Amino acid sequence: MKKLFFVATLIATTLFTSHDIIAQKFPGLDKSPMDAAAYPSSYRIADKKVKVIYSRPQLKNRSLSKLAPNGKVWRTGANEAAEITFYQDVTFGGKEVKAGTYSLFTIPNANEWTIILSTAKNVWGSYFYKESQDVVRVTGEVKKSKKKIEAFSIAFDGEDENFKMHLGWGNIIVSVPVKG
Repeated sequence: MKKLFFVATLIATTLFTSHDIIAQKFPGLDKSPMDAAAYPSSYRIADKKVKVIYSRPQLKNRSLSKLAPNGKVWRTGANEAAEITFYQDVTFGGKEVKAGTYSLFTIPNANEWTIILSTAKNVWGSYFYKESQDVVRVTGEVKKSKKKIEAFSIAFDGEDENFKMHLGWGNIIVSVPVKG
């Protein structure tokens, strides 16, 4: 009986101790949390046309041009380059794109942004960006935002097969038409 009690105590101690060790390894919240945007945007609709997974940097009293400099390739968010998945063939900014997953890069400029879909996968930032991996480059229309957008955001809107992807941050919104 003593042996059984000893074994049970040893197992219980091991289980509770290992649980505490595992719980202590969870990281804190990221400063630029990961998010997703999709079209259609309702999470109840399983038949999506597109989904973007990206991280959301905050301005925190910094200038947009410092975080996403004009004329330089930007990862379109924070941390890893954003990934965009098209679940069917689409026309993206007027150019044909096959269904699949691509990295999403941008080149900010004052009056228009270049939006790049790349075959690169699992890319940290834009440090290893290669133009030779571009699938398409399209121009995004830049408009002023009525309200300041503190956290970089991506959203979609439209109807049926005709919709737009919007990138918003600071005082700008960049839009690209998509037809699915």
